[in-house]
Amino acid sequence: MDAITPNPLLGVGLHAIGAIFAAACYTPQKKVKGWSWQTYWITQASFCWLLLPIIGASLTIPGLLAVLHEAPASAMRNSFLLGMAYGIGGTAFGIAIRYIGFSLTYAIAVGLSSVLGTLIPPLVHGTLGATLHKTGASWVVAGIVVGTLGIAAAGWAGRLKENDLTAKNTRGEFNLVKGLLISLLAGVLSAVYGFALDAGAPIADVATAHGAGVFNGNVVYIFANTGAFITAALYCLYLHVRHKTIGELVELPAGSEKGTLPVNFAMAALTGLLWYGQFFFYNLGHVHMGEKFAFTSWAVHMTMLVLFSNLMGVILREWKQCRGLTLVTIRLALVVLVVAVLLLTYGNYLGDLAAKAST
Repeated sequence: MDAITPNPLLGVGLHAIGAIFAAACYTPQKKVKGWSWQTYWITQASFCWLLLPIIGASLTIPGLLAVLHEAPASAMRNSFLLGMAYGIGGTAFGIAIRYIGFSLTYAIAVGLSSVLGTLIPPLVHGTLGATLHKTGASWVVAGIVVGTLGIAAAGWAGRLKENDLTAKNTRGEFNLVKGLLISLLAGVLSAVYGFALDAGAPIADVATAHGAGVFNGNVVYIFANTGAFITAALYCLYLHVRHKTIGELVELPAGSEKGTLPVNFAMAALTGLLWYGQFFFYNLGHVHMGEKFAFTSWAVHMTMLVLFSNLMGVILREWKQCRGLTLVTIRLALVVLVVAVLLLTYGNYLGDLAAKAST
C-alpha cells in the first residue's frame, strides 16, 4: 500500500466538513418532543458512538475481523478506557450548561480541550520540542493562541447574548463557581478523546497494512467511541431509574407536547449521523495533514467547530434581538477564528513544503 501523500490544504478542507457536521448535529433536537434528555441522549449515542462506528469500519476497513485479530490488545484496551473518560467529559459538558449556559461552557470546555488535546500528545511522546523547531511551527503556535482567544471571544459574545435575551431578574440555576469547575472538568476530559485516538494508532497501522488507506482511523472509533457510549449509557440509565423515564422509549408520556416516536427516533438517528460525520471527516483530514504537524488536527477541528457553530447561529438570525455590543463581539470573534484557521493552515503548508524539499 502506497503511503498517503500529505496535503495540508485538503486536510483543513476535510476538517471543515467535519466541523460543519458537528455544528449542525444538535439542530434535529429541536424537533424531538415528549422525551426527557436522557432518553434522547442514550438514543442518539447509540447511533453515533456504538452503531455507526461499527458500520463505518465494516464498510471502509478491508478484512476488519482480521485487523481486530491482529491489532495489539493493549491499544484496543487503552483506546476504550480513554474513550470512557471522554464520555465523562461529554456528560460534564451537559451539566455545566445548566449552571453557566451553553456559550460560556462551550468557550471554556472547547478552548481548554483544544489546547490540551493539541499540545499534550506530542509532549507525552517527547516530540513537542523538536516539532516546535520545524519550519512553520511559529505560525502553528500563533494559530493555536489566536484560536484560543477566538473561542474565548465567542464564549463571551454568547454570554452577552444570553443576558440580552433573558429577563434581568431571572437567574434560573445559574451558578458561576459550580459551572466553571464542571466546565473545566469537561474541557480536560474532552481533550482525552485525542489521546484515545492516539492510543489506537497501532490498530490503524494494522488496518493500513490491510489496505484501509485514508480510512485507517475508522477502526479506532470502534473502541474510542464505544468507551464513550458505555459512560453515557450508564449515566442515562441512572437518570432513567431515578426519574422513571425508561418507558419513553416505547410510549410517549401524556402531556402538552405533541410528538411521535418515529419522528423522535429519526431525529435522534440524524443527530447521531451528523455527530459521527464529524469523526469520519476528522480522520480523513488528519491523515492528509502530514507527519510534521499532524498534532494540529485537534486545534484545527476545535477552532472550526466553534467558528461554524457561531456562524450558523448568525445565518439563522439567532442574534437579531441582541444589543450592538453583542453583535460587534460575535463578529470580532468570527474574524479572529478565521485568522486562526488561516495561521494554522499556513503553518502546516510551510511544514509540508519543507518536508517535500528535504526528500
